[in-house]
Amino acid sequence: MIYCCNDHVEVAMDTIVDTYEVAPEINKVEQENALLITCEFCKNSAIYVVANPHSDTICG
Repeated sequence: MIYCCNDHVEVAMDTIVDTYEVAPEINKVEQENALLITCEFCKNSAIYVVANPHSDTICG
């Protein structure tokens, strides 16, 4: 699961595809957590959660 800003959503999607060879699931970060979670690539506020849809980790 990758938290990312709008500028890095494509990088996050590519990372999931390259790692798991599946199309990623993309959800918006929940509003109450929006200020607490940062982009894993630049540390700006995260807008999206990009994840492997076949993972047991809950996304969104």
